[in-house]
Amino acid sequence: MTRAYKVVDAFSSDPFKGNPVAVVLDGTGLSDSQMQAIAGWTNLSETTFVLPPTKPQASYLLRIFTPLHELPFAGHPTLGSAHAVLEAGIVEPKNGKLVQECGAGLVDIDVEGAGANRLLTLSLPKAKVATLPGQDVRELEGILGTQIVWEAQPATVDVGPHWLIAQIPSVEGLLDLRPDMGRLSEFSRRLSITGVTAFAFESGESPNIEVRTFAPVVTVPEDPVCGSGNGSVAVFRALRGLMPEGGIEYQASQGRCVGRDGKIAVRIDASEAVFVGGHCVTTVDGQVKV
Repeated sequence: MTRAYKVVDAFSSDPFKGNPVAVVLDGTGLSDSQMQAIAGWTNLSETTFVLPPTKPQASYLLRIFTPLHELPFAGHPTLGSAHAVLEAGIVEPKNGKLVQECGAGLVDIDVEGAGANRLLTLSLPKAKVATLPGQDVRELEGILGTQIVWEAQPATVDVGPHWLIAQIPSVEGLLDLRPDMGRLSEFSRRLSITGVTAFAFESGESPNIEVRTFAPVVTVPEDPVCGSGNGSVAVFRALRGLMPEGGIEYQASQGRCVGRDGKIAVRIDASEAVFVGGHCVTTVDGQVKV
């Protein structure tokens, strides 16, 4: 049996930039082991499966798999899959919105525009945050090979994926990072985290940031553009007072070091709710035989 299948680059309107996600547009009848096998075969950081919703307010149900296991939520697969179902005509937005059902619950996705100009913006699930102890911060500095901004002490942010967020003093220092991936894998296992998302502010008074995400423990040494990681950075900025009162909108750039040049639109409102958005483009449109 064949099923419609797309590969979508999220956080870019240019093909082969951004971050790819494989989307199987009809996962009905597939077992967990079949889904996991397909995700292992695509060998992308995530592969998703679209299913009929089980909740009346949802537009569709999405299951998200890495090559190793299932995730309750992830950012770029959420936006890439929303782009895929809209492009395929599987669903239509209601009042400019889709509602994704997934392991983390219901995720609202705002839809603006159409086609190549479509902007998709997700509402980040509520985060659980914990400050990283000082001895672990020192170990992280050794793993990354750089100083970390201690005034904004690193913290773990759990939005489904579980990111450790750290601020680096400069963009130049961020781009020069060469983490010890073996040590980072051991560190991630010990802390039960997905990986590390590091960021630095652009020069001057700009609120915009450069971001890098490292997750070797889940077979992703460097994630090209990470939606949940950027959402977690926004949570961290709100927690550490790295934004003006009343909220902020800014652009995050990610993927320069791996040739992707992704752009993420981030908004934090006055209640500290986080919204992560971007453009998407389909690069593969075909069928997978199961």
